[in-house]
Amino acid sequence: MATKNIMIVGVGGQGTLLAGKLLGQLLLQQGYDVKVSEVHGMSQRGGSVVTYIRYGGKVCSPVIDRGEADIILSFEKLEAARWLPYLRPDGLIIMNTQKIEPMPVITGEAEYPDRLEEKLRETGAVVDAEDFLAIAEEAGSSKAVNIALIGRLSAYFTDIPKEEWLKAIESCVPAKFLDMNKKAFEMGRQRS
Repeated sequence: MATKNIMIVGVGGQGTLLAGKLLGQLLLQQGYDVKVSEVHGMSQRGGSVVTYIRYGGKVCSPVIDRGEADIILSFEKLEAARWLPYLRPDGLIIMNTQKIEPMPVITGEAEYPDRLEEKLRETGAVVDAEDFLAIAEEAGSSKAVNIALIGRLSAYFTDIPKEEWLKAIESCVPAKFLDMNKKAFEMGRQRS
């Protein structure tokens, strides 16, 4: 099988690392060779965070180069735009429409770009955008935004049964938060 590439991008504190761990574990359980690489940057201060996930028959490197990502799973609009050069020309962006202003915008040195979703579509990318923060809150907690996004991503993996995704969630999420996260997963998945 050819190697597939997924990037999970967001801002520190949004749960991107758990999403990457969950996805990597799921793909391993499906029998793929999987390589996961995380770049934390200034994640604890709200900075950009990216996780590279490569899977297939045999994967040699965890790094995704420009133009190679099949899917970008973006936890925030501006992060989708920031990492767009890494998406292949007809790739998929699953994007949370949440807007988190970076420090230059907060201090007034820059403006948050407008019409980001429209601009991303103009590049030829397939954009699946939704307010996943609202979905997570409806499920019980804003902290479940990562699992709501994983739910949407799962709808694109028609070869992996929903039950396998739920098993991966059970193995990565503490038991006391499991029901709420499963609800967020289902809600994210159903809105596709």
